[in-house]
Amino acid sequence: MTMQTARPERWTTPRRWAAGLRWYLREFTGEARWDEYVARCAAEGTEPMSRRAWERHRADAREHAPQSRCC
Repeated sequence: MTMQTARPERWTTPRRWAAGLRWYLREFTGEARWDEYVARCAAEGTEPMSRRAWERHRADAREHAPQSRCC
């Protein structure tokens, strides 16, 4: 008699697996943050800056406020 391991339903189909991978990659690369920014601008009724300007602003913020240092 063998026991089958129970698989969570959410990962049983390739489509759901691919959706999970897509979500992870979007979060990892920061693509989801852009969508959140655009949605926030729409909710506030303001026009969002261009994608290029937004990325530059994000890079400048990271550069001028580092989270950790070695020394």
